[in-house]
Formats: sequence, C-alpha cells, structure tokens
Amino acid sequence: MVRPVWSGALSLGLVTVPVELYPAVADHTIHFHQFERGTSDRIRNRKVNERTGDEVTRDEIVKGYDLGGGDHVLVEPDELDEIAPERSRRIDIEQFVELDEIDPWFYDRTYWLKPAKEDFAKAYGLLLQAMDRSEKAGVAKFVLRGKEYLCAVRAGEDVMVLNTLHFVADLRKPKDVMGGLPKLPKPRPKELDMALSLVDEMTAPWKPGDFRDEYSERVEDLIKAKKSGKEIAHEEPPETSADVVDLFEALSRSVKSRKSGGKKPAKKKAPDLAELSKSELDKLAREKKVKGRSKMTRTELEKALKAS
Repeated sequence: MVRPVWSGALSLGLVTVPVELYPAVADHTIHFHQFERGTSDRIRNRKVNERTGDEVTRDEIVKGYDLGGGDHVLVEPDELDEIAPERSRRIDIEQFVELDEIDPWFYDRTYWLKPAKEDFAKAYGLLLQAMDRSEKAGVAKFVLRGKEYLCAVRAGEDVMVLNTLHFVADLRKPKDVMGGLPKLPKPRPKELDMALSLVDEMTAPWKPGDFRDEYSERVEDLIKAKKSGKEIAHEEPPETSADVVDLFEALSRSVKSRKSGGKKPAKKKAPDLAELSKSELDKLAREKKVKGRSKMTRTELEKALKAS
C-alpha cells in the first residue's frame, strides 16, 4: 500500500470533499552506487567550502542569487519560508476547460485522487460523474512540498486523476531553444500521398503493454550475468543503412516493406452492448461523440450506439 503524498480537500463552489493524493507513476530506473575503480571504496558527494575544502553542514548554508561579475545576493532560508506559498490544504477548482484544449506540452506528473473516507464517497462520485459526462477538466492550484502547482483534475476509470501542469513561464518556444527554424518546402502531392500510405500501414490500436523498457531489461540481464560470473556477450551494432537521396523512393520502399511484413491488424470486434455496464456505455458513447448522451437512458444509449 502506497502512502498518500498529500491530503486536503477538493473544493468546487460550496462542495468540499476531503481527498488524498497518490502517485500514479513509479520510477523503475535501475540506480547504481559509485566506486573508485579497482577498490571497494564508495564515492560520496559532500558539500564543501571551495576555498578551505572543509565540509559544511546544512544549517551553515545560505542561498545566493548570482548577479553576475562574481556578485551575489544572499538569502536566508527563513526569508524564503516567509514568502513561500501558503501551505494550503485545498485544491480549489477555479474553472473548467475542455480536455482537448490542454496541449500535452503542459502535462507534467500524474496522480490519483481518492476520497479520504467512505463518508465522502457520494460527493466524490457526483463530481467524478459530472467531469466524466461533461468531458471537462477542473483547473486549480495547490501547494505540494512547499511549491505551488497548476493542475487539471479530470475523470479517470472510477477515480479522479490529477495532472500537474507546467505554467506558461516554464515552457520554451522552439525558436528560443533551437534558434532559427528551417524553411519547410511544400511536399509534392505524390510524396504526401505516399507518406500518408506509410502512416496508414503503420497504424494499429494503442496497446501500451506492447512497449517495454528494453534497455532496463538489458541492464538487469547484465547485472545477473556479472553476479553469476558469466561471460558477457555483446551484440554486433546494426549496419548503417546507405542514405537514400530520393524521398519518394524511400517512402515507397517503406510502404512495400510494411505490406510484405504482414497484414494490417484485424479490426477490433464491436462489443456486445447488452454486456456492457452503464459506465462502459457512457464511455463508448463519448468516444463515438454521441450527442445528448448525458441525458439518455441505457436503452436510448444502446440504440444511439447501434445507429452510429
């Protein structure tokens, strides 16, 4: 059982629901300690005075803002605490927006929001269904670990999802990062048709479970092999393919190789509507953009889905 990273209240108008925040993503990166080669001596990072070389304890450290030219403004930790965001225990939804209005560029981390106690399940469920039916996200700000975050609260699978969002000031424009952008020549119609054919040939249902972190798996295999004293076999690097000057020829070859490699994935069989729950019917109706679905009965939903 994972412990909540934050607890407080979700507020919408006069409705307040005590909630707990849980991380929805786990870091599975393989971490290593550092050693001096040829010894069993650990390498550790310490904070030292660059002039004397003496180690400095945390309570002896102040922060300094670089003004340039070797000048700094020194700031005490207490001074920063005084102007830090209020340690609020509330997520106050300020407005609702259409989900597709939020560009993926803004998304940062994902969390689950659950009611703090069973007593608040009714109010929580009401807000969850309202967000699900409306296909909208509530925009709010809240404080986590002394930092203020912008966030979007939306409906997930029987649970609310909170995504922290980047502020506009955090985002960098392509031209600011890369300098001048290349001038893109207009493609010939024949090349564009071939590129679209390649996209069509490579299109398949989204199955995230089909994608694995193969590098981490290889690192784990390396550790196991070294632990057991086995000889490490290295794969030959792939041959570098010759550059194809003709873009149309390259696209044509790609399409042909995809076609010869097998058939397109079979279309997903249409579900039996009678076997679906009401929430599953609502979700399917939302995907098919059935109008007026929020006011339909189950029978009306089934008829609308069959007609779509």
